[in-house]
Amino acid sequence: MFEDKQPELTPISKLGEFGLIKHLTEHFPLSNESSELGVGDDAAVINPGNKKVVLTTDVLAEGVHFNLGYVPLKHLGYKAVVVNLSDIAAMNATPTQILVSLAVSNRFPVEALEELYSGIQAACGRYKVDLIGGDTTSSNAGLVMSITAVGIENEENIVKRSGAQPNDLLVVTGDLGGAYMGLQILEREHAVFLADPNMQPEMAGFDYILERQLKPEARTDVKGILEQLDIKPTSMIDISDGLASEILHLSDQSKVGFRLYEEKIPMDNLTITTADDFNLNPVMTALSGGEDYELLFTISPNDFDKMKNHPDFTIIGHAVDKEEGNFMVARGSNQLVALTAQGWDAFLGNQYND
Repeated sequence: MFEDKQPELTPISKLGEFGLIKHLTEHFPLSNESSELGVGDDAAVINPGNKKVVLTTDVLAEGVHFNLGYVPLKHLGYKAVVVNLSDIAAMNATPTQILVSLAVSNRFPVEALEELYSGIQAACGRYKVDLIGGDTTSSNAGLVMSITAVGIENEENIVKRSGAQPNDLLVVTGDLGGAYMGLQILEREHAVFLADPNMQPEMAGFDYILERQLKPEARTDVKGILEQLDIKPTSMIDISDGLASEILHLSDQSKVGFRLYEEKIPMDNLTITTADDFNLNPVMTALSGGEDYELLFTISPNDFDKMKNHPDFTIIGHAVDKEEGNFMVARGSNQLVALTAQGWDAFLGNQYND
């Protein structure tokens, strides 16, 4: 009888820092004209022409933002890119480049990082962005990733959080709450596995919400759709920390209040039924769950006819004077429920409450 031999894994120390960077990045081509110089020199060179440069960065830390007990490394790499491109999309800009930095412990072999970078490369290909640099170092606390995304856009097209006016319409893309319920499924099945490793996970039928959590997509398509409709948002933000939290951000920056209508919040049927199974209020998963990476924006009421009944967008409320505050109008009544930021806070943990 022959025993199956496990493939020998390569310790990072065998390649060294610069050898590792070259190994992980040598198959990333440059596709944007603005990428003059990429990985391999002391710094990258970007030439945006006569456009403005938009920058964002995000840190993902093991044990805080992700659990490798159920998050595949390839999915993690993909999602880490998407999280940053979503911020660029929320500025109504076009993402063009990313820089990736890693702090990694010696428990990760080179092959694990190859998996991580295969996800990064898949996202770069999907969104046509270039990997142009980054850094690696050792870590005593597992895996930490930092990604910086670059976008370019004509100044007149950039949308900030600060432009909403009273009577503007509040609009959201896609549906909400699915990513949070996907996380609940993953956490439940991981707990079952830890209690009994022989138990098979029960994930059949939850594909949509699992993908919303593990492999979200950045709504970089929205910019083009709005251009076709001849609509420029007055303010915009991406939904990473929950709908309620993002509405409050727009309120703070635009100096307006909002009325959100509970019955208008778009939710997938699987999100609703799964929330019911977990004895959670489905609406609260949308308000406070986070990680949906849809776009929330305001438009002038003059653009209503251009947007009404469009399949990509749902009008969920409107802006009011700042003094009127931020409230949700409860379904089937005129009761006002104060909006509070109960979503994700990296320093407090998930502050979701039913």
